[in-house]
Amino acid sequence: MIKHNARLKLGLSGLVILAAMVFLHISTVQAKQVLNLGATAPLDTIDISTSTGYGQTGNTYESLYRLGTNGKIEPGLAKSSQVSADGLTWTFKLRTAKFSNGDPIHAQDFVYSWQRTVTPATKSPYTNLFSSIVNAPAIADGKMAPTELGVKALDDQTLQVNLTTPVAYMKTLMAYPLFAPQDQKIVEKYGKKYATKAQYMVYSGPFKLVNWTGTNDKWQFKKNPEYWDHKKVKLQKINYTVLENTSTALYLYQEGKLDLTQLDNQQIDNYRDDAGFHRYPYALTNYLKYNFKSTDAKTKQILNNQDVRLAISLAINRKTLNNRLFGSKTNPITGFVPTGLANSPVKQVDFAKSQAVADTVDYEPRKATEYWQKALKTLNTDQVSLTLTLNSDDANGSYVGQYLKGQLEKALPGFKLTLKTVPSQVASSRDKKGDYDLLLAGWGADFKDPTSFLEVMLPGSASNTGGFENAEYSAAMAKAMTTDANNPSQRWSDLVTASQVLSKTQGITPLYQNDTAYLKKTNVKGIVHNTAGAQWSYKTAYIK
Repeated sequence: MIKHNARLKLGLSGLVILAAMVFLHISTVQAKQVLNLGATAPLDTIDISTSTGYGQTGNTYESLYRLGTNGKIEPGLAKSSQVSADGLTWTFKLRTAKFSNGDPIHAQDFVYSWQRTVTPATKSPYTNLFSSIVNAPAIADGKMAPTELGVKALDDQTLQVNLTTPVAYMKTLMAYPLFAPQDQKIVEKYGKKYATKAQYMVYSGPFKLVNWTGTNDKWQFKKNPEYWDHKKVKLQKINYTVLENTSTALYLYQEGKLDLTQLDNQQIDNYRDDAGFHRYPYALTNYLKYNFKSTDAKTKQILNNQDVRLAISLAINRKTLNNRLFGSKTNPITGFVPTGLANSPVKQVDFAKSQAVADTVDYEPRKATEYWQKALKTLNTDQVSLTLTLNSDDANGSYVGQYLKGQLEKALPGFKLTLKTVPSQVASSRDKKGDYDLLLAGWGADFKDPTSFLEVMLPGSASNTGGFENAEYSAAMAKAMTTDANNPSQRWSDLVTASQVLSKTQGITPLYQNDTAYLKKTNVKGIVHNTAGAQWSYKTAYIK
């Protein structure tokens, strides 16, 4: 009996020691679940209603759905949904979930969030994404009260959304962080302080933001223990540091202080064979924007001449431009909609392939000369001078400007291109005012559907500052968004038609698609990158 007790005590001691060792092992593993990343710029805001993008904060805010590997729609705060036969009424059943402060997430939190975003006083840059919801355009224009928005809470766990036209990409759209819920109690509690610092905000996503003061160059994402799917989140923390350039970031990566770093075009060739080298196309098209409404009569006449625009497009060797920017790549631009964004509903053909129109965005110097001579004759001149406005904060802007100047002035006799480089805020202001001849612009998709690009060029669109208008284009887009909205194949055909019209008329001149090349430590697993919307997702990321 005594021996038995002794063995029992010894066994218990051993178990205690074993448990301690296991605990230490687990603690060591958990301590390693920290990801160190660089950021190209400080966070300007964490208010989802006023943000201009969600590249990082998409990991702190979750909406009804989220994007998984290869853009696959995965459950978010909605556990199920139903849509009426006419496609005009969506009903979402919410799962039991909480904000990061423990407050329950209810359907009314979505209603409040969306109403707040479309309220004119909020000045959201993304009210256009609500345009298919009943009364949203009128509310955004200040003609109706926000309470008239076509969204309602049927009960705490049931959200109903009423549309004016069917939205074929509704679930994809509902994965965008813009549509995440907001806690009205918190918004009203903090008032003007709301979202100005990390602690004046609550989060619905897998991570919560900490140590962000509104102006600092370092902040962290910490695992959100209140997140409904927190058991699948392995990372305990993500450290962000704003870095001045890719050279500094690469040095820190090599020193083991960063786990992932983006490469610029000069670094790509040196690391192409590195075990951590990766690249993928991002759905962002860089293009020349024309000011069709120029206040200068002569400039307006030049820019409204379609032959001028076709000559400019066909005189640009995009293959050379792309290779110099990104090294060798396999995603030539074929139109406004970039490669890898969306595939046709039946045969799964990339939209970028379907939209291609010969002799519009190709390098055809002979045809460029023909169009140019025709334009000069029509304009009754042998000299054309235009100014290209560039954003000084665009890493590629200076090179692209110099390349275009050299290429176009050489290929088009009598053409003079003056480059005007200004800070980003000035460029943005001139864009909105229409104070430019040509503008080097970029547009990235908010969701994986061609309309995320093609709606931009419709009359009245906030981004169509150049004033492009074309009856055939508008008609094709109208059919896609109304009469053919519930017919996937016909809708797709309408969108292809619209994009081809844009290429044939050169309403804008596409130049290149952003291509992301980066190094990632081989022990970092599970990061999901998306070609549209919130670019990086760390919900399933872990350190092996």
